[in-house]
Amino acid sequence: MVPVAVINQKPSLLSRIGRWTTELLLVFVGVYGAFWLNSYQQHRQDAERRDQILASLGEQLREGIKSGKINRAKQEQEAAEFRRALDAGEMPPLKAFVFTTDYSPTDWATMLQSGGVQLLDVQTLMAVRNDESVIRWGLSRMAWYQKLSDELIVPNLDQDISFFMTQPRASCENDSRFIRKLWIQG
Repeated sequence: MVPVAVINQKPSLLSRIGRWTTELLLVFVGVYGAFWLNSYQQHRQDAERRDQILASLGEQLREGIKSGKINRAKQEQEAAEFRRALDAGEMPPLKAFVFTTDYSPTDWATMLQSGGVQLLDVQTLMAVRNDESVIRWGLSRMAWYQKLSDELIVPNLDQDISFFMTQPRASCENDSRFIRKLWIQG
């Protein structure tokens, strides 16, 4: 049995300070550990989001390259047929130039503003910026070609093919006014 004097005895000041210090140290270590764990989890999430963005970029590029190769082959075939007809002294029928795209510059702006800037390294951001610049230039070029088509070909599609020639002739030694203007401006 414990004597009553020991039970009623209050802990000494040094003992209480030691216990407070220990509790304070435990709270500090716990809070520090929680912040460290939160930071670790945030870095992992950022790394996963970065990997997802880069994977998406890679997939879009692969799809764009594949589509570009298919379109290029088709356009080269049509251009070769047009050249073949010109070389044979014929004037192939002209048709309207139509270009459509689902490109939207706000897609990338939105992605970057929603945290992409913090997740991607400077090299990737500069590469995306350069690609965007090339895309905008190409779209501007396509818009110019479509404008030429709309102004020069479409209103005159009901005309005889000689309407598009610089001078009446039996062979196609000279290009049509449309083709000359298209290549000079283009």
